[in-house]
Amino acid sequence: MMRSMTAIIEKEGSGYVALCPELDIASQGDTILDAKENLKEALELFFETASPEEIKTRLRSEVFITNMEIAVG
Repeated sequence: MMRSMTAIIEKEGSGYVALCPELDIASQGDTILDAKENLKEALELFFETASPEEIKTRLRSEVFITNMEIAVG
């Protein structure tokens, strides 16, 4: 079964951190691609080893990522 998940990737120091907000699972890598692939591996491992109850408890069904304008200064 395939499932679509969100990956938020940010530069941190000399590498990148990737976060899946639906499960609050993160990983890292030297490049954007490495961070994304490492996150994919971490998520697949989670789904392989977590109980159905843990998956149900942690999985957020709605995640919204948007931009907004704010007043600065």
